[in-house]
Amino acid sequence: MSERLVEPRVPRDLHAFIASLPKAELHVHHVGSASPRIVSELAARHPDSRVPSDPEALVDYFTFTDFAHFIEVYLSVVDLIRTPEDVRLLTYEVARDLARQQVRYAELTITPFSSTRRGIDERAFMEAIEDARKAAEAEFGTVLRWCFDIPGEAGLEAAEETARLATDDRLRPEGLVSFGLGGPEIGVPRPQFKPYFDRAIAAGLHSVPHAGETTGPETVWDALTHLRAERIGHGTSSAQDQKLLAHLAEHRVALEVCPTSNIATRAVRTLDEHPLAQFVQAGVLVTINSDDPPMFGTDLDNEYAVAARLLDLDERGLADLAKNAVEASFLDEAGKRRIKDEIDTYTTDWLAP
Repeated sequence: MSERLVEPRVPRDLHAFIASLPKAELHVHHVGSASPRIVSELAARHPDSRVPSDPEALVDYFTFTDFAHFIEVYLSVVDLIRTPEDVRLLTYEVARDLARQQVRYAELTITPFSSTRRGIDERAFMEAIEDARKAAEAEFGTVLRWCFDIPGEAGLEAAEETARLATDDRLRPEGLVSFGLGGPEIGVPRPQFKPYFDRAIAAGLHSVPHAGETTGPETVWDALTHLRAERIGHGTSSAQDQKLLAHLAEHRVALEVCPTSNIATRAVRTLDEHPLAQFVQAGVLVTINSDDPPMFGTDLDNEYAVAARLLDLDERGLADLAKNAVEASFLDEAGKRRIKDEIDTYTTDWLAP
């Protein structure tokens, strides 16, 4: 798990700059962020699982042949989260890992249906993530917010349950800010989820579905038209449609770009073929994210280094990229200003003679 799937090959001083750069992360999954140590601990706790408890064996286990295989492996890790104590442990440790990378604010994608359908009491689930969120902010200074997402492969039953959990005032956690849609795109058309997104939006949540990761730009259009997307998870195929790129740029619909993830799931064949530079050239607001970092042999620092290579960025360019994520976040304006000011101060001090 220590091996990098994508080696960015940028100067050592740029790596050092990235390591201490204040950041925000907008596309990172709850279970997908489980570190090897936590996955091993959970696998040992639940020995009936096929997930190996040996951290070294996890390297091979997390080598994916295609997107469908990734989903299969991902769901096997989801199956390790069986109790509220498992949920709390995972959430707190994810926050610890984010804090180590100087992440000041993160919107963590959580799939409550995957836990409640496995028997975790819904109220206990909410209490577990909220307890971890508050403890993490007090101890690490990292602010967490939640995106509840529909696991698309589970169909409309999952959509109904996720919408209910997200909009019921008796259950809705304080940290919830957005509503999403993940899982496979092939065979899972976006328009069918419109009623559930309408309910979530009416309840004050932001719309942030995945789209255009393993399908064409028409899926992104569907997310914009039917789900009223304010940001797009991945959006990789948007580069195939110049009209779509112009629309994203004009309306400041940010793309949550996860380069190493796209290579790991074979959504993009090679790093040199990644469309990140095309997005930037078209004026699209892009943010850099890690998606499911331990599974993909990466972390947010490494993704910034990858972006630096793809976009030929120096320190100021990386600082601007970090501010993109803050700007595209659902943090309040005062919070955005605070983190942007910290990024500017850090960059100025770093470059001072």
